[in-house]
Amino acid sequence: MKITFLPNEEKIYAQTVLYVPPKGGKYNGTLTVTNQRLLYDAKFDVSAKGFLEELAFVKWGSEGFLEIDKNGIQDVQVEKKLLSKKCIVTLTDGSKHTFDAGALGIDKCAEAIQAK
Repeated sequence: MKITFLPNEEKIYAQTVLYVPPKGGKYNGTLTVTNQRLLYDAKFDVSAKGFLEELAFVKWGSEGFLEIDKNGIQDVQVEKKLLSKKCIVTLTDGSKHTFDAGALGIDKCAEAIQAK
């Protein structure tokens, strides 16, 4: 997928991660972090019951594309377990969006999300 950047927008970081939306499901894809947005290109649903849902501050495209404006981010937390390294992004509406790198590192991803 080719990303169309906004004026003055620059790519900071990209990583293949699983995305767990607030209402459930699990998607495999690539998270691209810019100085203005989080852009997630979901390749396929890896959960048994998940589905994409439109939420405040979040826009879904027809191809399974998630866009989160960094201005809508209230908090970013990192959670590390043996085989799960997660970055949990809380939006101003209270919804939690989880990006899971599995056993790989998630610190650089979290730093990029917090950078503006």
